[in-house]
Amino acid sequence: MDGSTIAILGGTGQQGSGIARRLAHAGGRLVIGSRDPARARGAIASWPAPANGLDAATYRDAIGAAAIVVLAVPFESLADLLDTHRRDFTTGALLVDVTVPLIFSDRSIRMADVPEGSAAESVKARARDDLRVAATFKTVPARLLHEVERPLDCDEFVCGDSPEARDGAMALVRLLQGLRPVDVGPLSRARAIEHVTLLAVAINRRHKIHDARFRVVGV
Repeated sequence: MDGSTIAILGGTGQQGSGIARRLAHAGGRLVIGSRDPARARGAIASWPAPANGLDAATYRDAIGAAAIVVLAVPFESLADLLDTHRRDFTTGALLVDVTVPLIFSDRSIRMADVPEGSAAESVKARARDDLRVAATFKTVPARLLHEVERPLDCDEFVCGDSPEARDGAMALVRLLQGLRPVDVGPLSRARAIEHVTLLAVAINRRHKIHDARFRVVGV
């Protein structure tokens, strides 16, 4: 990356904090966006691995400081967050959606009905026209992300609304040790990616594991 600040919104949740810890470990310049920055700083301080140069701020301040914004809040919070902070994003910022609209119950798991077709396309529909949107980090296991010293040893799918958006997201993926980005094309491919995440969760449940992940052979 070029040293741009990366904001992670929802960076104290399971997926967001794992991504944040990995990026911090790789030397990224990060800020965690939170409704409660003091609480977020407490969470950061509790992480077992050092997180040098990592701070927390309000959503508004984090968004305004960053050229890349990773959206790791729960899917059901995305629309309100994007609407509330529509004017706060820097011109031309890259939005990286990592959310998957899964609905869990005791015995089943399914995809939520998203009118736009996928979480990433829902982000695109609500984002300003000058913002770029990509989707990635949707299939890498959250628990494995927290094992910072352990190589991820898998591939991660990347799609986006432009080649530039995909390039930016792939550069972010490459910062994580052992993770290879695979460009799968336009943002509409997020529909398939999100269903692959559903498959990974189903594999984990069936085999009583936590780190099912994917590798593409022949690419």
